[in-house]
Amino acid sequence: MDSTERPRGPHLEWTVVPGESAIGGPLLLAATPQGLVRVEFHAGPDRVEKMIGSLVSRLGADAWRPPPGEEVLLGEAIRQLTAYFAGSLKRFDLPLDWRLSSGFNRQVLQELDRSVPYGAVVGYGELAARVGQPGAAQAVGNAMGSNPLPLVVACHRVVENDGGIGGFGGGVETKRSLLALEGVLPQPLF
Repeated sequence: MDSTERPRGPHLEWTVVPGESAIGGPLLLAATPQGLVRVEFHAGPDRVEKMIGSLVSRLGADAWRPPPGEEVLLGEAIRQLTAYFAGSLKRFDLPLDWRLSSGFNRQVLQELDRSVPYGAVVGYGELAARVGQPGAAQAVGNAMGSNPLPLVVACHRVVENDGGIGGFGGGVETKRSLLALEGVLPQPLF
């Protein structure tokens, strides 16, 4: 998993970046030659080991963690995330590897990525209607919960139709902080 040599065959590159105050902990990032494939919140050592093992199994690829600063597949993702947290990036422009999502979930996530910009929110029901499935708000919630690319495919921008904040895989306080970063909510006091 921490091999010093880059695998020659199918591989994924991964790293852990320090968390910004908006997310309260480190982020695991993983990419394949096709694009960013996974973003994981709260990436402590146990969670990282489990996640990398799962990715290796699901993608049939060897994992490689390059030394910090020597990332090839993740270099641009790290730069863009840094700019996002600094408030200078409003739209990620990264190749994405969608293999960890399929069917309705992928359709919903791609619609979210395409149509809900920085600083905007959409209701679960409205997003369901946008993909031609009015009444599937709960299924949209499930799709958000299965999002392998949070932050980049901004599921924190999906809220309850009645104005409630809704759930979030990174935690509700993280969602609140991200929405505050984008100017949707006031900055938290604590």
